[in-house]
Amino acid sequence: MTNPFAIANRFRGFLPVVVDVETGGFNCKTDALLEIAAVLVESHEDGTLTRGQTIRHHVKPFKGSNLEPASLAVNGIDPDHPLRIALDEKEALQSIFQEVRRAIRDAGCSRAILVGHNSSFDLGFLNEAIGRTEIKRNPFHPFSSFDTATLCGIAYGQTVLARAVQATGMPWDESKAHSAAYDAEVTADVFCDVVNKFQPIYEMASRK
Repeated sequence: MTNPFAIANRFRGFLPVVVDVETGGFNCKTDALLEIAAVLVESHEDGTLTRGQTIRHHVKPFKGSNLEPASLAVNGIDPDHPLRIALDEKEALQSIFQEVRRAIRDAGCSRAILVGHNSSFDLGFLNEAIGRTEIKRNPFHPFSSFDTATLCGIAYGQTVLARAVQATGMPWDESKAHSAAYDAEVTADVFCDVVNKFQPIYEMASRK
């Protein structure tokens, strides 16, 4: 029997995947993509969601890209650090996309949809990197996304990620903030918490 609460039935066939990027500035067309993390979301028999696997890569700045000192001061990234193991944009994205496509197949979904805190920022940098690298098999929807800043504003009355995390009762570690992996993981936890809060409403709607 088909589970009516399976994730493939929950979001119009889309699989939510949480993405966070760390960059050399705010302009996705000119500024470097320096770090990217994707967190998979797992669905359970009762329809609740939990955070799954994290895939993370440091990324080499693309040729001619801009690096704003103010942005590097915030995220603490030194692109030239000798111990920084970074991949070219194309290699980093292909690695992440391979895992995302596998998750889509396993969940019986048709495509991934990006989840992010102020998701237009992350989606913009992702789409620009895809265009630069000429990757043809993009598993993500090119313009739709789930924005946890909006969801948290509705669920908790908070739009800042740190305050939203604290509103859920989960811990926030400021020393780990502005790492793509940490920010993506806590965003995934918040997203799952919001979705799970609305689970009873979804169950009632699905019975109609």
